[in-house]
Amino acid sequence: MAEIRIRNTNERISGEENVRQFLEGQGVLYEHWDTSKLPAHLQEKFVLSDEQKAEVLSSFDTEIRDLASRRGYKTWDLITLSDATPNLDELLKKFENVHTHTEDEVRAITAGRGIFIIKGDEELGYFDVELEAGDVISVPERYPHFFTLMDNRQIVAVRLFIETEGWIAHPFDDPSFAKAQ
Repeated sequence: MAEIRIRNTNERISGEENVRQFLEGQGVLYEHWDTSKLPAHLQEKFVLSDEQKAEVLSSFDTEIRDLASRRGYKTWDLITLSDATPNLDELLKKFENVHTHTEDEVRAITAGRGIFIIKGDEELGYFDVELEAGDVISVPERYPHFFTLMDNRQIVAVRLFIETEGWIAHPFDDPSFAKAQ
């Protein structure tokens, strides 16, 4: 289950319902999918062939199509990141800059762990959403944020998009972010 850390106070929020309520109050969608539907040979596997990626997407087809129909997403794919990913550190540097999008940034974690750092209102400041398998999050368009891996440096996630060209980041220069770390 996801857990939240508010950076200004170091307060932690845990428990599915508490996390959902907090994120809903921030305008962020949070859901949880049942990862037991994923075949055992794909659980905790972070290097996947194209056929295995298709099998992961097929395992969650009902959930993906339901979310897409409710929120207007038109396309989706699967991203896998681990120490086996070529140029992983360079790729993470691209992710680890505060930015915005002109559409929601959606991730459904099917294996591993990751973290979204999201800017809340001025009083709240930045907060971390630590995600694990089964957690689904949609960061609304124009919300300053970034995504990175947790210490295990492994994740498999479904990404959903409205724009068919996929992930396009717009840098967000925020001097207050450096203070929030």
